[in-house]
Amino acid sequence: MNILTNDGRCTCEIKCRIATAKAAFNKKRTLFTSTLDLELRKKLVKCYVWSIALYGAETWTLRTVDRKHMESFEMWCWRRMEKISWTDHVRNEEVLLRVKQQRNILHEIRKRKANWIGHILRRNCLLQRFTEGKIQGGIEVTERQGRRRRKLLVDLKDRRGYSHLKEEALDRTMWRARFGRGFGPFVRQATK
Repeated sequence: MNILTNDGRCTCEIKCRIATAKAAFNKKRTLFTSTLDLELRKKLVKCYVWSIALYGAETWTLRTVDRKHMESFEMWCWRRMEKISWTDHVRNEEVLLRVKQQRNILHEIRKRKANWIGHILRRNCLLQRFTEGKIQGGIEVTERQGRRRRKLLVDLKDRRGYSHLKEEALDRTMWRARFGRGFGPFVRQATK
């Protein structure tokens, strides 16, 4: 169950999930920092720790602050796994090189969200109507200042809009082609 504040934000839920995942990491710290193969330890961290941190991430509306929390949690995991203290002044890029990893926790969230939204858009149910905004209701806030709130589908939409997204969801092969295995983090190619 997700914890949302009155203004529809999920920052409290994200912080709670991160704290729970860090506690789980610390319980198994000897396993994650052992002399096991690096690839095996990374798989264990993703399976045991990330699954706790990303539980319910399909429904999160990530703001910039939330993205930073998730990325810093990812780096926290890799630093603890490699026994790198913050006083060692090792840059994040160096840590990622040591663990032979890219930043991809946000990619994992987008992938989970795409799978969940695709499932919802293929069905004709109450949740689909709610997602489309066809149900009246909402949060009463008067004279709201600042930017408009991010919505659930913003991470998946591109310039073509919601109707195109829904058409792709109805065709599973097209949806999987767009958000399936090929839907990965951006990788920079080194130029010679």
